[in-house]
Amino acid sequence: MGGHHLILGTIRDFITDEVREETHDEQYRQKIARFLVDEKGYRKTDIKPHNLLIVAAGERRGRLWVDFVVGLDDRTMMLIKYGPGSLVTRYRPTLAISRLVAPYQIPVVVVTNGEDADVLDGETGRLIASGFERIPSREDLLSQLTTAPFTPIPAKRAEMEGRIVYAFEIDGGCPCDDTACRIA
Repeated sequence: MGGHHLILGTIRDFITDEVREETHDEQYRQKIARFLVDEKGYRKTDIKPHNLLIVAAGERRGRLWVDFVVGLDDRTMMLIKYGPGSLVTRYRPTLAISRLVAPYQIPVVVVTNGEDADVLDGETGRLIASGFERIPSREDLLSQLTTAPFTPIPAKRAEMEGRIVYAFEIDGGCPCDDTACRIA
């Protein structure tokens, strides 16, 4: 573990209480988790951190971790993907991920670098809000439960989205990054 990340020791995951390697990226992930609970009203049980996603591009397979999946009333309502640096470059792969972690389109997709965030409409991919404080609250997402379309993702679309994720996150990822890797 660790790849190119400076290991600062260990840190307890705010949501799961698991011990993790403390890196600058992990510090930001913990900041996001605390923000969701303390400022946005989510319960820890609403949030699933560190979700394994296996993607395919033809015969090639890869593994990556989705930072946060937020569910309410047995529906995945929001996906949050952390990554340092530019947010706009993460829109397309994160939208693709949002079409693979559930059998339907997740309504709210958030890309964040831990300091700033952009909130995207999962259906259209359009930017709907900017700023860390603009990440929807639990109450905001609950109000969307009755109107969100939860459009099913057809198999062909999922295949294409998998190729996009593979290209951006596996092939296009830093070779020394251990948060995403080829598995076949």
